[in-house]
Amino acid sequence: MSILKDIICLANSRKSGGFCFAGKELRRGKPVKWIRPVSSREDEEISQHEYQYEDGSFPQLLEIITVPLLEPKPKGCQQENWLFNPDYYWRKIGVLGKKDLNQFIDPEELLWINGHKTYNGINDVIPFKLVDTLESSLRFIWVDHLNFYVYRPGESFGNPRKRLQGRFQHNKTTYRLWVTDPLYEKRYLAKPEGEYEIGESFLTISIGGFKERDELYKLIAAIIELG
Repeated sequence: MSILKDIICLANSRKSGGFCFAGKELRRGKPVKWIRPVSSREDEEISQHEYQYEDGSFPQLLEIITVPLLEPKPKGCQQENWLFNPDYYWRKIGVLGKKDLNQFIDPEELLWINGHKTYNGINDVIPFKLVDTLESSLRFIWVDHLNFYVYRPGESFGNPRKRLQGRFQHNKTTYRLWVTDPLYEKRYLAKPEGEYEIGESFLTISIGGFKERDELYKLIAAIIELG
């Protein structure tokens, strides 16, 4: 039997051949806690077929959605994970206006553990040995300025693919993270390589797994511009 929860969509990003959906549960119109519906597959991704509405459309940011869940399925720092029921459609019940987003902002804290970075990033990874000290893997923040960088980080190693990074300041700390918001990836990877300035925005930051190294990435999973 499903447990039905109303969730405001705050992340709808790509993940290993599927999607990663996350948002905050709503009770009586107020945000309660983060929930990330996951599948029973190894990488826990949601397939396109599984999370579409009955009319064939798909969830969008800021939509309020009734999601059929089965049970909590926490894993490491991803304490927000719930196994969803793939036998039932998700149901859109409303849309939240951008003017109401301030109530969803998480407390003004550092984005977990800082001081660790990849060659191209800034405060963008967390050593795997420290993951067990974390109790969450999702944050919703506001930034007054966001810069995008479109470039080919693996070109010198024979990989010509362009990628998108975002740079911002939060709580007086600078971050430069990969973007996995599919709408912004599509829009900006079609542009020439370079730097692009974005204005005031809300961001959902997520911690994602990375099997080939002993690190977990911090990712910009969703962007909601206010300009």
